[in-house]
Amino acid sequence: MKSFEVILTPADLPALASRDLSNALCVVFDVLRATSTFVTALHRGAKAIVPVSGIAEAVAIRRRQPDALLGGERNGVRIRAAQAGGIDFDLGNSPREYTPEKVRGKIIVSTTTNGTRALRACAGAQTVLAASFLNLTATARTVQRLQTQALVLVCAGTRDNIATEDVLAAGALGEMLLPNSDGCVVSDSAETALNAWRTAKSNLFAAVADAENARRLLAIPELREDVAFCLQPDVFGLTAELGRDGAIRISI
Repeated sequence: MKSFEVILTPADLPALASRDLSNALCVVFDVLRATSTFVTALHRGAKAIVPVSGIAEAVAIRRRQPDALLGGERNGVRIRAAQAGGIDFDLGNSPREYTPEKVRGKIIVSTTTNGTRALRACAGAQTVLAASFLNLTATARTVQRLQTQALVLVCAGTRDNIATEDVLAAGALGEMLLPNSDGCVVSDSAETALNAWRTAKSNLFAAVADAENARRLLAIPELREDVAFCLQPDVFGLTAELGRDGAIRISI
């Protein structure tokens, strides 16, 4: 790894999408909750996750593939028929919903507020991974194995703002990788994420609980447990990779 940078806010995604990323490995974090949900669904037997930008695109795929499940959120809650042309989404964006009984063997078409946008901005990269605290060590091992020239960690954020939990996850991954990356050029944005993680890691829940996404989820009784769930370290030993066909699967 020759260079390491972190995209801290969604406002930087258009510039990222226009860059030459052909020698880069991008890791996307949307800790609360899209990438945490994707990783959970794959662990629990989902065949693939297809992230899409909008509700209409998701519904169009469902009409072509009736066996696919629709998942996603707007304003944190599951998309309902009134928002989706008369079709209730099967799942929201809570990883706890994605049980083996619901998702095993299924393709899940997912649209979320920020996570899918961040993934699409990385489409030109050599490799794109979807990561969370839930599979952080497995993701680090994959990055080390691939020996990429440039590592770009992408924080999905909140609307166009920074999301504390994504920055902390990026810093945590960076801390795992840098001891084995002599001579790597570390950007200021990466140093920001590393420093934030070093300050917060002794009490991660407290650091995240005051952030916007966590406050919103903690205020919704049926979703408040998602915050603690998504902050669990290394629950799953898998890496999730976005393929050229636009689907996320377990990386082999």
